[in-house]
Amino acid sequence: MISTHILDISTGSPAAAVRVTLEKKSGQNWTLLQEDRTNTDGRIAYTCPYEPGVYRLTFGVEEYLSRQGLRPFFLDTPIIFEVVDTGRKYHVPLLLSPYGMSTYRGS
Repeated sequence: MISTHILDISTGSPAAAVRVTLEKKSGQNWTLLQEDRTNTDGRIAYTCPYEPGVYRLTFGVEEYLSRQGLRPFFLDTPIIFEVVDTGRKYHVPLLLSPYGMSTYRGS
């Protein structure tokens, strides 16, 4: 399973309704697997085939921050990672503020 969670650390709240796309690399191209928006708890669990490979989550932070009346410094933000062991979950959280962000391999 591939999932994500976005926490807006400037407000201490989950980032709801953020568009996030999940893609898988095929050769030199990216194939769209799923596009969704975070729920009210800032979460998405993707229902895609669970296969080894290189994946990209692109977070629509520009739209999210603009809705809050902010002029975002960061625009759509990609995180690229590799799935090797399909027997484990891959959780890729994003900690977000208008002028900074961080991510890590969650559980």
